[in-house]
Amino acid sequence: MAIDFTLSPEQKAVQTLARDFAENVLAPVVRDADREPDPLKAFQLTKPAYVEAYRRGIAFGMLPKEYGGGGLTNIELIIAAEEICAVDPGFACTVLVNGLALLPVWYWGTEDQKRRVMEAATSDPSGEFIAGYAASEPPGTPGGTANFDAPLAHPVGIGVTARRDGDEYVLNGRKYWPCNVGGWDGQGANVNLVVVRTDPDRGGTEGLSAVLVERGTPGVTYSIIDSFGHRLTPNSEIVFTDARIPADNLIEGTHGHGDLLINRNFAWSGPVAGIAAVGVARAAYEAALDWAKTYTAGSPQPMIHFQNVGYVLGDVAARIEACRYFCYKAAHYIDEHDYHGELIGAMNKTYCTETLFDSVYKCMQVVGVNSADRKHMFEKYLREAAIFPIYDGGNFGMQRRRVHGVLASPGFNPRALMDNEFVEFTKEMETIGTVVHRGEEALLR
Repeated sequence: MAIDFTLSPEQKAVQTLARDFAENVLAPVVRDADREPDPLKAFQLTKPAYVEAYRRGIAFGMLPKEYGGGGLTNIELIIAAEEICAVDPGFACTVLVNGLALLPVWYWGTEDQKRRVMEAATSDPSGEFIAGYAASEPPGTPGGTANFDAPLAHPVGIGVTARRDGDEYVLNGRKYWPCNVGGWDGQGANVNLVVVRTDPDRGGTEGLSAVLVERGTPGVTYSIIDSFGHRLTPNSEIVFTDARIPADNLIEGTHGHGDLLINRNFAWSGPVAGIAAVGVARAAYEAALDWAKTYTAGSPQPMIHFQNVGYVLGDVAARIEACRYFCYKAAHYIDEHDYHGELIGAMNKTYCTETLFDSVYKCMQVVGVNSADRKHMFEKYLREAAIFPIYDGGNFGMQRRRVHGVLASPGFNPRALMDNEFVEFTKEMETIGTVVHRGEEALLR
């Protein structure tokens, strides 16, 4: 029978390895790191755990074995991710972004780029190699990146420009929110994959590309952002001021197709974000269940014996199970279809992150006011859960708009996912809702 939710021995081994790492290596540093007020220092407190994750094959487990990676399938990746996210999703995000930065090199890079970048990432004797992915940009007028594929020229959409000058590209502009890009010391990751505008006169479906910016590149500065959640992963602002990079650092297959890179990247990370929400909700649920079985709230017996408590926790448990299997489905689909899952990845990410945010809060309602006491973990669970719907391609803007574009396309088969049919994502599915059309302009007057 093809459908079987029993983990194989290989999958169980991945789960066991990840759980051991999460509970015995990562967990001891999480509370102190999360409470460190300086965001860079908070991130740096996780460095020993990251080095151990590197040595155990976790940090670059998603890369192919051919280039030194762990060769994990996407199913195996999310099995491992759930265990780590149940302890701290911020740390897991650091690992995830290694994939967002380097998988596009595997998809679209030259053989030289693959060898040069991925083998460097997987053969670092210090175990500290880290890669950043930079797409998001700061708010403003214009500004932000939710409408990165808008069919209008610069400055609409992506604002960082890369002008060709002989054998170099010259970068100017700002990125805001990208993860890992500042590295361990705030001076730059080992390498960053940056989505730029290589043709400012063209719109977002034609003028975007991806380039590699290596640590130490002159004209690049970083400053870390102080976020309320995922505090153990580093978000930064990057400023490019006439920063010059070799023309060979352009990922050739992305030239004019940076829009498709963004959509494919956030499709791949969809079930990873979904399973991260599962992990956090699982931790909150288990803590609330333990509380309900031991705390009486002044009654003669523990709270679990009251119907309302049992019903609420039962509903939360059902949501966790449902979302976990949706993540398995999405990851399996991406494995089956050459790391494409632009539709199901977005659906999975939006549904799971929003469903489980509410579930975390319901766990807090069961515990009551004591869940606000920071000696417990509930306030952290809530902060982490609140980040999921708005990061990694926000549910409003990037994710739902991708689903909308696919559903609106003339040839869309509404049973495609049910039948495991490949849904090709094309440029014609982009730009939906990014411009006001003439008829809409009349209505707005």
